[in-house]
Amino acid sequence: MENITIGLWVSGGMLVLVFAGMRVAFAAGLAGFLGLVWLRWNGFDYDPDRFAKALQISVKIAGLTPHSKVSAQVLSLIPVFILIGYLAYYAKLTTALFEAAKRWIAWVPGGLAVSTVFATAGFAAVSGASVATAAVFARIAIPEMLKIGYNKQFAAGVVAAGGTLASLIPPSAILVIYAIIVEQDVGKLLLAGFIPGAFSAVVYGALIVSMAVFFKNIGPPVSGFTWKERIESLPPAFPIVAVVIIIIFFVYNPFGDAWGTPTEGGAIGAFIVFIMALYRGMRLKQLKEALLETAKLTIMIFTIIWGVLIYVRFLGFAELPDAFSTWITSLEMSPILILIFILLGYAILGMFMDAIGMLLLTLPVVYPAVMALNGGEYVSVTDSAFGMSGPMCAIWFGILVVKMAEFCLITPPIGLNCFVVAGVRDDLSVQDVFKGVTPFFIADAFTIAILIAFPPIVLWLPSLA
Repeated sequence: MENITIGLWVSGGMLVLVFAGMRVAFAAGLAGFLGLVWLRWNGFDYDPDRFAKALQISVKIAGLTPHSKVSAQVLSLIPVFILIGYLAYYAKLTTALFEAAKRWIAWVPGGLAVSTVFATAGFAAVSGASVATAAVFARIAIPEMLKIGYNKQFAAGVVAAGGTLASLIPPSAILVIYAIIVEQDVGKLLLAGFIPGAFSAVVYGALIVSMAVFFKNIGPPVSGFTWKERIESLPPAFPIVAVVIIIIFFVYNPFGDAWGTPTEGGAIGAFIVFIMALYRGMRLKQLKEALLETAKLTIMIFTIIWGVLIYVRFLGFAELPDAFSTWITSLEMSPILILIFILLGYAILGMFMDAIGMLLLTLPVVYPAVMALNGGEYVSVTDSAFGMSGPMCAIWFGILVVKMAEFCLITPPIGLNCFVVAGVRDDLSVQDVFKGVTPFFIADAFTIAILIAFPPIVLWLPSLA
């Protein structure tokens, strides 16, 4: 039996396990290990006396592969970014940020919801976790919106959708994972996320204002704040800006050489937020909770990475990525049209898988195909299909894929942010949250279309680095 055929059978079996309810980490790890055994035994012509040898080789590969990848220093960014978010919550920076956004923006139609979106975008700039962002603002923003008469489903949808911005606005754990999988520069990818992330927030805000104008029961504006009150709200929110600037300068210093690596910038950012949290009254119990929540989320992410890496190594031996790339490039269709179909595939797959698992499982096959569509890893701008060099195409595709991962965080039946918001609020069901996020699908589709049509929105900042 050919290796590619084995790869297809094992991949199909893994998807069956996932759809049957098995966690992605365990389904991928099991399928990858069994696939490795099958490939090795197939190479021995299914000799019963050599099955033990095939098993031994597979065990070594499955044991060494996760360690060799997970021990990479760049992965330390993930727990650091998550920790920043939880410490910022206990430092009450989230409350200050929401209050500032409310005083400056809440006067527009649907203003409190718009304020929530921009506050989540600001919090996303110091937090790498969408789940944490959604959980925090479900406690802060939803009570405020319900108090002045917002529809509870819409209020919940605003928070769930706003939380997805943490996937794109750096520091982003998913962007770091993408960079590791495709072996691209983490710093440039983090820079690339800023403008698309801000643009996504603006599109969300415009959607909310439009809905509030046409549907009067969506949410009334909030007025009455004086200029003095608005100005007084800014200093408590300044620490967020300070941390963002520090991280940017460590990733890319526009006035000279970078000060350090993204990991070092994240660590210093976490230390600054930790000092702020202590200054603002964080106690040992709260610090313990922040560390425990960071550990839980980090372990979940790393477990998925460990399992999927075994599967990815199997895919390499099965030669499935090369076969998929060859098939994609042989299609008599426009490269842009093929790219759109790939992104639509992510939208469908995201209905049944979590964002991180989906990217880890698909990128080893899809990424080489997209790069081949553009002309290869090292193609020049003039010879490329998408009008950009190979390294720039990798960054552009990364932002598109992560935006699709954001989309998957709010799509039924397993949109994680929706479950988080419903879990925090006893008065909301998961169905309420899913109904509330429905209009934001349109906003996300519009944003993705703009990013495809105008790549400079993504590539301008990383092109300066």
